[in-house]
Amino acid sequence: MKTLLGATAALGLLAGASSAHAARDYVWAAGSSTVFPFSTRTAENFAKKTGKKAPKVESLGTGGGIKMFCGGMGEKFPDIANASRPMKKSEFEACKAKGVNNIVELKIGFDGIVVAMDKSAPDYSFKVEHLYLGLGQTVLRGGQFVANPYKTWKDVGAGLPTNRILVYGPPPTSGTRDAFVELAIEAGAKKFPTAKALADKDEKGFKAKVDPLRTDGGWVDAGENDNAIIGTIEKTPGALGVFGYSFLEENANRIKGASVNGVKPTAQAIASGQYPLSRSLYLYVKKDQVGVTPGLKEFVAEFVSDAATGRGGYLQGRGLIPLPPAQHEAMKAAAGKLSPMAAPKS
Repeated sequence: MKTLLGATAALGLLAGASSAHAARDYVWAAGSSTVFPFSTRTAENFAKKTGKKAPKVESLGTGGGIKMFCGGMGEKFPDIANASRPMKKSEFEACKAKGVNNIVELKIGFDGIVVAMDKSAPDYSFKVEHLYLGLGQTVLRGGQFVANPYKTWKDVGAGLPTNRILVYGPPPTSGTRDAFVELAIEAGAKKFPTAKALADKDEKGFKAKVDPLRTDGGWVDAGENDNAIIGTIEKTPGALGVFGYSFLEENANRIKGASVNGVKPTAQAIASGQYPLSRSLYLYVKKDQVGVTPGLKEFVAEFVSDAATGRGGYLQGRGLIPLPPAQHEAMKAAAGKLSPMAAPKS
């Protein structure tokens, strides 16, 4: 009897182990709120075309998605990280430490970061130095770094509206936040000789001084829901919002975007790099999950297809700005070969 019970228990343990390591029957992608609408649309089309389950897509922010992606291999971790900035060296090493190797990097298109306001609000014409002075926690004044003293945009720059400084934007886990800090705040700070000299001499020291955004109410972390930010700036007089261009395009009847360095955010200006707050969007794929997670390779192929990310593709209709044709073809080839990326330099 004991032998029979022991055998039954052993079989139960084996069955449990098998179940714990069984592959999911759907693809799982997590990460950037900017890439989220593109990924969900691709998931819908993939399911219609193939009859397979639609991939699960989560909006956690680039940092949150990559952290989960790098947590390990198997069904408990995403197959894909959606990102609105390149993977960092520290993240790549965190992946490696958890046995996540052979990561494939695919660029899917471009997006711009916009500073937007309600349709009825006055127009804003920012320079990057205005964004730094208005939103940095510590800013330069008289050649010295001081706690941000500015209360209104007019205090920051002549010709800007008299509205109080109140900006709703993404949290620290967001790739949009990372890119905004790099492209707007750091770039704005470097317009001042003191900050530029510090950046050239001590990059870490420069970032420590410049990167933190103000915590006195001028900047408000508003989560990863960009649609919620749009709703908030509509209801809050004088408030501005920071998010991806695709959300501006989708809500052009409700909101408008500020110009930055004299350039309005348009698809053409973002694709050409003329708009200062332009960035690339990425997918990171676990090559070792191909053949384990059903439909993973096919979903990736759909994402980089002419129908999806090519010029005139269905994601362009959702606000994605396509890669130049040669880059698009290169990404299609890369998705076919699934060649692992090299370690990032920084």
